[in-house]
Amino acid sequence: MDAKEISLKEKDVRPVVDMLNDYLANYHIHYQKLRGCHWNVKGQNFFTLHIKFEELYTNAQLTIDEIAERVLTLGKPPHSRFVDYIKESTLKEVDTIGMKDMDMVEEILADMAHLIQIERDLLEATDKAGDDGSNDMVNRFMQFKEKNTWMLRSFCGKK
Repeated sequence: MDAKEISLKEKDVRPVVDMLNDYLANYHIHYQKLRGCHWNVKGQNFFTLHIKFEELYTNAQLTIDEIAERVLTLGKPPHSRFVDYIKESTLKEVDTIGMKDMDMVEEILADMAHLIQIERDLLEATDKAGDDGSNDMVNRFMQFKEKNTWMLRSFCGKK
């Protein structure tokens, strides 16, 4: 597959593909953090957060697959090794064992803010490349995180 097969110019989408691979790496770190929170949450918010973290990691898993498939659609291979995810990601791993429930929420909120910034940068790049397919995909992912940011902030009693 080549970008020209879907009426895009290779030189225009090359930066988008690189950004999508970085986005994929960040999403994998976020996904694993969500899994750790789901497995290790304790306390009086257990039932609420256990379910919410599962919802978020299930969504992240689907998002990861869609990002990787978009990279393939644009004619390049997606990152697929943990060593690449850790090297490329600007999100950092955390040890969720023993982490307080509300600290977990704060960590996920920070990840979401970081991912939303990556998405905004991607929206600019995809717009510049004329890549409406990637733009639409990233916009959907951003809207999901914006809504969940509002919900988690409300859960924490924040504005």
